[in-house]
Amino acid sequence: MRSFLTALGAIFLPLVQCSGSPPNADSASCTVTASGGDDGPAFVNAVQGCDTVTIPSETTLSIATRMNMTGLNNKNIELMGTVKFTNNMTYWINNGFYFEFQDQITFWIVGGNNININGGGTIDGSGQVWYDAFASNSTLLRPILFTVYQATDVVIENISMINSPEWMNFVNEGQNVIYNGINISAVSTSSNLAKNTDGWDIYRSDNVTIVNSNINNGDDCVSLKPNSTNIIASNLYCNGSHGISVGSLGQYAGEYDIVENFTSTNVQMYNAENGARIKAFAGPGVGSGIVRNISYSFFTEGNVDNPLIIDQCYETNATDCAAYPSNVYIQDVTFTNFYGTSSGAEKSVVASLACSPDNRCSNISVSNISLEPPSSYGNATYVCQNVNVTGNVFGDCETT
Repeated sequence: MRSFLTALGAIFLPLVQCSGSPPNADSASCTVTASGGDDGPAFVNAVQGCDTVTIPSETTLSIATRMNMTGLNNKNIELMGTVKFTNNMTYWINNGFYFEFQDQITFWIVGGNNININGGGTIDGSGQVWYDAFASNSTLLRPILFTVYQATDVVIENISMINSPEWMNFVNEGQNVIYNGINISAVSTSSNLAKNTDGWDIYRSDNVTIVNSNINNGDDCVSLKPNSTNIIASNLYCNGSHGISVGSLGQYAGEYDIVENFTSTNVQMYNAENGARIKAFAGPGVGSGIVRNISYSFFTEGNVDNPLIIDQCYETNATDCAAYPSNVYIQDVTFTNFYGTSSGAEKSVVASLACSPDNRCSNISVSNISLEPPSSYGNATYVCQNVNVTGNVFGDCETT
């Protein structure tokens, strides 16, 4: 396995201008400008040595080598210009920081304590070459745009993130992390779709807040991976996504996955595969876990295949799911105040709760649902399996 904390090589400072005090001294303020070459090492060095680092507007830093900004304390990055990663696929495939979870690599890791990134600028992943290559090679390792790793008290706000090869944001072992006012766009300019471009994936992290953001992408708007606790995802506009997802969970044998205390409210979801979703694997050799205290409310949806869904047979065929039910238990879940339309992909069905047997789902409440299919499919219908549902929509239901 490749290490994601190996040395980055020689560090230099040709393009860092500092005021107040020299680099590597406390309270320095530095400005990083473009060199015409690889600006990654200069940017990393500035952040390590200065309390505040500015990338001016109209400046585009070209990043040709991976950036390790872990172990920081009390840092401010004023990103007013653009940080753009090169499209050298061979370099990134062989040198991206590697994470074993779901076999991921990333361009840039930031970690430490009390870190602020803002300024209205842009992070650009040069994703088009990756979208085109992935269309013919589904095993291709593609970099995550930006990763918060082992970090506490991080605020990232008023930043645009575009053209990520894969996930936009990965929060791994973070605590007290806030994203506010983030504009995300991953749209292919060819016939090859921008796939797996999740807005956020949260893993082994506590107290993460994602608010006031616009996401136009090709996978989950927000996804809570294993061991995500005390998470908020609210005041979001999501287009083209796979929904606000708890999961997927229970993927790996021997692993116990936890997601608890999640709130998602005031979400607009359009042209999407899913709206509010909980997903867990079944089948032989899967793991186990618990999903608990989940609240989805005030969703406005348009042209969404599955506006409201629990799926405990995620990516599992019906035979295996029946023989080997999911070992992830889902408890204390509320869906309330859902409005809008489905796409008709599931005909008249606008909500589906498909749980494994033996009380894998309990205390599920669904109320104030006003979702309609296209008029050609008639009145809205609701599907329920292996779950008793309270509220004023489903009533009590069993397998259908």
